[in-house]
Amino acid sequence: QVQLVESGGGLVQPGGSLRLSCAASGSIFSTYTVGWYRQAPGKQRELVAGLTNTGSTNYADSGRGRFTISRRNAKNTAYLQMNHLKPEDTAVYYCNARDPGTGWFGSVGSWGQGTQVTVSS
Repeated sequence: QVQLVESGGGLVQPGGSLRLSCAASGSIFSTYTVGWYRQAPGKQRELVAGLTNTGSTNYADSGRGRFTISRRNAKNTAYLQMNHLKPEDTAVYYCNARDPGTGWFGSVGSWGQGTQVTVSS
C-alpha cells in the first residue's frame, strides 16, 4: 500500500496561485490513479481533479480551466497547480491513490493527511 504526504497549502489572496504536492512512498506509484479531493467545513469531500496511470484526466467543474493535475512518476509525486483561486476554494485538500478502474468516488485506496488551503483577503 502506498503512503501519501501532501504539502504546499497555505493562505493566499483571491486571484493567487498555489501548487500542492503529494509525495508517495511504499509502492509503485506509477501504477496508481491519483486524485486530489477537498473538504470544506460542513460539506462532503469532493473530487477536484484526477489523473489515471495512462494520462487521462478528470476535472470537477469548479476547477476546470483553473486547476491542473500532473505527476512525475520518477519522483513519486503528484501535483495540483491552482490558479485564480477563489474564497470558495477554501478547504482541506487530500491526495488519493487508488487502483485503476475503481472510479473516482468512495473512500478507496490510500489517503494523505490533508493540507489546508485558505483563500482570503
